[in-house]
Amino acid sequence: MNSFEYTAIPAPLRSEKSKAAKSPSERYALTLTEEINRMAADGWEYLRAETLPSEERSGLTGRTTLFHNLLIFRRPKAATVKPRALTEAEAKGVIAAPATPAAATGGGLSEAAAKRAEPEIEAEAASSAGPAASPIFSEPMRAAKLPTEDKT
Repeated sequence: MNSFEYTAIPAPLRSEKSKAAKSPSERYALTLTEEINRMAADGWEYLRAETLPSEERSGLTGRTTLFHNLLIFRRPKAATVKPRALTEAEAKGVIAAPATPAAATGGGLSEAAAKRAEPEIEAEAASSAGPAASPIFSEPMRAAKLPTEDKT
């Protein structure tokens, strides 16, 4: 199920001057279009315009109801990556080689280049594997040796 985040901005009250738009309605439409395109550049999808009431203070003790025109936008929420369970090999620190050399390098390799890269990928996977290797730690930490005690 897709989830969205929403935002509402006030609709423009006045139109911008433009040589291309002659009538007031054309100028307002152009101003509204620019505002929608500005939000779309940030990834927001225009949904609708709403007129909503708002009770506001008027004088010292009075209250009046004003109506505001709002533009409603939405965009998909950023995908939250759920941590997956480690496989038995990953828990032991063995890191599997990528399925293909193209997957390891981001694709786009010719067949000859993929064959040349294959031994390097296998050697890299083999060097990082071992009982001391852990997928949590960086390479320099894996290479560090623990001090041994001399019993002389």
